[in-house]
Amino acid sequence: MLRGFYTAASGMFAQQRRTEMLTNNIANANTPGFKADQSSLKAFPEMLLQRMESNSAVPSKKFTTSTNIGSLTTGVYMQEATPQFSQGDIRETGRNADLALVNGNVPEGGSLFFTVENANGDVRYTRNGNFTLDGAGYLTTNEGYYVLNENGNRIQLENEQFSVASNGAILENGFEVNNIGITFSQNSNNLVKEGNGLFAATEDGEMVNANNNPDTTYAIRQGYIERSNVDVAASMTDMMTAYRAFEANQKILQAYDRSMEKAVNEIGRLR
Repeated sequence: MLRGFYTAASGMFAQQRRTEMLTNNIANANTPGFKADQSSLKAFPEMLLQRMESNSAVPSKKFTTSTNIGSLTTGVYMQEATPQFSQGDIRETGRNADLALVNGNVPEGGSLFFTVENANGDVRYTRNGNFTLDGAGYLTTNEGYYVLNENGNRIQLENEQFSVASNGAILENGFEVNNIGITFSQNSNNLVKEGNGLFAATEDGEMVNANNNPDTTYAIRQGYIERSNVDVAASMTDMMTAYRAFEANQKILQAYDRSMEKAVNEIGRLR
């Protein structure tokens, strides 16, 4: 009976976490470059129940046979939330500092990113090309993170009257003065979400310059941004499914609670 409590409760926790993940996806549907998370549900190991039997009437006699009753599941949990790195729609903004990174030929499982420097001076990666120039002329994200070139240096410009070629070259007055650093990850699953559209590479996540990778092509479009890849309609449907599953587990938990109440208050009562 108590195992039923744990199984139903684990289902409720899993669906609650999934609902929170889907809510975050929908909340960021209009965030440039946002990558939607996907949930991965996994069952706990199953147990095989057996009934031990003995042909002897002597209590001390050891059990000699057993009969399989069947398997018993021990619940489910949400193992992880994995970002989906598919290309988002490209939307025109007309802003000179807005840059959209458009995938060309990208090996399966890999992804391309802008390279930025966070507030702690660490290198991070993003698909959000909603950039601006700060007071000192440095190209930054809206959160103030410095955009880096292919050598890992900050990009400083004279003013916003610059142009960016499709290969990432930055031109001022017709002369190439810098470039946008584009980094390639062979396995996007080795990246960890940090918030504000940033990703950090793990120890196993080797990041390389996309310009030095002959198997990778891309194009940068100035005056455009990449929208999030959140499918709002599908996310709403998944959220309703998760809510119904949560509600079903809740009903099961209430049924177990009523059964336990009867067991405690009525079984064995003297009349």
